[in-house]
Amino acid sequence: MYDLQTLQYLFDVQGYLVVEDVLNSDEVAELNERINEQDLPEPGKVQRFGSAPDGPGFLQWGKSFCSLLDNPTIMDILRFRLGDCFRLDRIYGMYMREGMPRGGLHADYGASSPTSRSKHGEYFPFKDNEIHNGFVVVTWNLADTGPDYGGFCCIPGSHKGNYRLPQEIAVEPEKASCVIIPEAPAGSAILFSEALTHGTAAWNGAHQRRSLLYKYCVSSMAWTSRRVAQPEDIELTDRQKILFRDPADPHRHFPSLF
Repeated sequence: MYDLQTLQYLFDVQGYLVVEDVLNSDEVAELNERINEQDLPEPGKVQRFGSAPDGPGFLQWGKSFCSLLDNPTIMDILRFRLGDCFRLDRIYGMYMREGMPRGGLHADYGASSPTSRSKHGEYFPFKDNEIHNGFVVVTWNLADTGPDYGGFCCIPGSHKGNYRLPQEIAVEPEKASCVIIPEAPAGSAILFSEALTHGTAAWNGAHQRRSLLYKYCVSSMAWTSRRVAQPEDIELTDRQKILFRDPADPHRHFPSLF
């Protein structure tokens, strides 16, 4: 695996990272077994499960889900994207069966955001060797994903784009060479900025897609007024508990996670 300096560089230029072998086969099997116990309906029009805010979501299903909250490998990468003070904002799982269609390409920040007021062609550089991006998603892959199957797709580098996503790419992303589906085997984690133009490719795998998404943001930000709740009767570490705090100014009213 690359060292942190290289990962930081790659995250900067790509807007996403695939970190393989973060979970071993036993850990992946444990998480899949806990999901099996929920007796979820077959994936269909709805691709999500275990969502929160408004409750603990799938975190209530077992300690193995809570252990992912502050996985050491992932926390080190989140630190150079979000700084020392960040919080858990949202979670949900995604599952797909063979033949399920793609979702739309989108970005929650930047020129392609529906709420963006950015001026075409204007570039906002970061300073002092730091990149404090508002939201970063960690997608834990519990099944193999990639070009042969489908799953997460994106336009690398689009988080730095100054122009809106062209309609011809939005309408038929599967025909656009700039849209890729990175190889991400079971046990890997995909980290990406919410400013990256991303989406879900159609699922062509004979096996079921299963992914767990943990969405983090700098401590002073929030997506909604609702909160993810701590799971009941599951012991959390002190650091994990910090991730559930309400939004607050970093360092002054929100402690460092490190």
